[in-house]
Amino acid sequence: MKRSLLALLFAATAFGAQATDAPPPSSKGDAARGKVIAESVCMACHGADGNSQMSANPKLAGQHTDYLFKQMKEFKPANGKPAVRVNPVMNAMMAAYDEGQMRDMAAYFASHVQKGETSKNRETIERGQKLYRAGDLSKGLPACASCHGPAGAGMPAQFPRIGGQFAEYTEAQLKAFRDGGRTNDPNKMMSMVALKMTDAEIKAVADYIAGLR
Repeated sequence: MKRSLLALLFAATAFGAQATDAPPPSSKGDAARGKVIAESVCMACHGADGNSQMSANPKLAGQHTDYLFKQMKEFKPANGKPAVRVNPVMNAMMAAYDEGQMRDMAAYFASHVQKGETSKNRETIERGQKLYRAGDLSKGLPACASCHGPAGAGMPAQFPRIGGQFAEYTEAQLKAFRDGGRTNDPNKMMSMVALKMTDAEIKAVADYIAGLR
């Protein structure tokens, strides 16, 4: 009897040790789980693989996971406070998901290859290129490339990929940063940049960015 009791206690102790030593869930997200959500909920606006066909909805394919997670998280109210990023459609969509599911979706979209757009306005391509690569020293406008890289690939966990994005979407976001419609940029970096840009400059650089690879 004593031997049986000792055996049970040993087994219980071993099981407990295994449960304690089990690795925690990955903070990187699970692309397979994210696929299930993406293909049932997100594909109508962003495409099944994150390559949206509508310029009002951004391409998510190939975007950095940390950036995607940050945006999804900020579409959702937290700790009794309203969402940091306001968009009626996305605010409603993200309300149903927890951070683990958001990380899964981010991992899924990041795993795909973006099908980039092209620059379409030859009349403004040189102006857009100059603004992107060198900025405008005369009014303290920094080069976009200084943060987003020469090809618009961005920098994981810091700056998003913007190359190949719809020009219309990039233009709309720059105007939103400038006009106060979007305020979730760290330290107001994008707001300060956009404030120094005219509508024509925004349109030119957005068109140029669409063709970056």
